[in-house]
Amino acid sequence: MIGRIQGQLLEIRDNFMLIDVSGVAYEVEVTTAALAAVGGSGAEVTLFTHFVVREDAQLLYGFGSRTERDVFRDLIRINGVGPKLGLAIVSGLSLQALADAVRANDPSMLTRVQGVGRKTAERLLVELKDRLGDLQVSIKPIHVDTDQQAIREAEDALISLGYRPQEAHKAVAAVLDSTPDAAVTTEHLLRAALKRIVRQVEVST
Repeated sequence: MIGRIQGQLLEIRDNFMLIDVSGVAYEVEVTTAALAAVGGSGAEVTLFTHFVVREDAQLLYGFGSRTERDVFRDLIRINGVGPKLGLAIVSGLSLQALADAVRANDPSMLTRVQGVGRKTAERLLVELKDRLGDLQVSIKPIHVDTDQQAIREAEDALISLGYRPQEAHKAVAAVLDSTPDAAVTTEHLLRAALKRIVRQVEVST
């Protein structure tokens, strides 16, 4: 099992990183939060990883924190949730948003993730209630009403600037994962999300 890698970033393509570890280059499929946290080529990268061996492939998934990886592992233990869908959920929602959706039993948050329908979302909420118990303690509490309004306003503003809805959601989710304060504002989310999107474009070009 490859549980953690540290090395030099060689290249980013879509949501894959190519990382040089002592002369061996690992191709790692990573979450939005992990992508948003890295610099350009040549930067030092540390990722918590989950290694999947199939008959036709060996796949390495990367996460910016141990907690993010733990949530991914909780997800893929659920019947019908494979690594691709698990990564999409962890990438499409911040850990805080996921925990809040479970606490509030709100499937609408999960259905924002591509590939998650209403029935799947409802089943995930039931399965995750016990599994995310520790997560709900470990991550910061938020002011739900204020933050959810700020999130919607920031995403709407990004969409009005020409960004795709999924792109806007991922950028705001990545900001939430790295925001130390309990309460966030629309202005903070919008500015930070724009910076992340611009930086990601610069890295990929």
